Amino acid sequence: MFSKKTIRDIEWHGQRALIRVDFNVPLKGGRVADDTRIRAALPTLQYLLEQGASIVLCSHLGRPKAGPEPQYSLAPVAAHLESLLGRPVKFIGALVGPAAEGAASTLTAGEALVLENTRFEPGETKNDPTLAASLARLGRVYVNDAFGSAHRAHASTEGVAHHLPAVAGLLMEKELTYLGKVMEAAEHPFVAILGGAKISDKIGVVESLLRRADQLLVGGGMGNTFLAARGVAMGDSLVEAEAVQSARTILESAGGKLLLPTDVIAADAFAAEAARQTISLGEIPDGWRAMDIGPATVRRFTEALASARLVVWNGPMGVFEMAPFAEGTFAVARALAAGSATTIVGGGDSAAAVTQAGLADRITHVSTGGGATLELLEGKVLPGVEALMDR
Repeated sequence: MFSKKTIRDIEWHGQRALIRVDFNVPLKGGRVADDTRIRAALPTLQYLLEQGASIVLCSHLGRPKAGPEPQYSLAPVAAHLESLLGRPVKFIGALVGPAAEGAASTLTAGEALVLENTRFEPGETKNDPTLAASLARLGRVYVNDAFGSAHRAHASTEGVAHHLPAVAGLLMEKELTYLGKVMEAAEHPFVAILGGAKISDKIGVVESLLRRADQLLVGGGMGNTFLAARGVAMGDSLVEAEAVQSARTILESAGGKLLLPTDVIAADAFAAEAARQTISLGEIPDGWRAMDIGPATVRRFTEALASARLVVWNGPMGVFEMAPFAEGTFAVARALAAGSATTIVGGGDSAAAVTQAGLADRITHVSTGGGATLELLEGKVLPGVEALMDR
């Protein structure tokens, strides 16, 4: 159960909230190209403004290497937020210091200010205590609504929470409530689906889900490595050689719970225009590579999902960014949308897939977190959540 205090537990009138949001959005030509993450934070921001608070927002954007880099400024994000909120949003090209403190201190009830990229400060990723203390001077209550960054112990996600009363935003609460169902109160049959390129960074997740789920369906590059561990000849498919032994160990203990592809769509090159064919497993020739799950696998996975009461999905079934190899991923998205189960799609590529398929509104919960979702599913404690006040 979600056990942290939220913004509903605070009297906001006349208060100034310092809010960590996840506005790490793609920019194109100096404008926001996809505002999904910004929209996800709107319920929290609107609640605080309606309750008579002023709000100071901070976020990272991209991965600037050495201090400020203009292409990673949050100025375009502030402008886009202004259009979504329908009220003025101020922007200051600093995160901490006299200019930021001056801008924050002059805010009145219902006003909003966006600070510059947290990662322009070298102390952010080091969770520098001096930076955390400087940030804390910009608000009276700290709100963490950045689920996508909650697995990182940074100055703006964890350090600052030790200097102010610290509570969760509505998005953080929603994310943890849904993912908590998977970890603590799963309805059965519970089916988990994992895909994506690599198994090495998901071994802990696989083991955790095998303990909780009734079935685990695996596709994508991860599936290739499991198939290689079974002794299937994979041709030129993406296989993580160093993870084959771990995959073998998992297969030995998984029993009949773990479902792997029985056929694949293979191509003779890693390209959308490559020659392709459906291949039953055990016969991928040299020079060919698995690029998607095949039609027989789609039918098998769809059947496994039909009776589920709870489904969690993280990672595509193939190279879905190339149209000829997207069908397996989209078929899984359609199976989730068609069923009556509670469906949770973990961020990143899976979230992009259900959006591209036009099915996001038929999924119970599409998570905004990638790494944070995986760490939670693995059973890890998220530092950004742990630092918040308990109920």
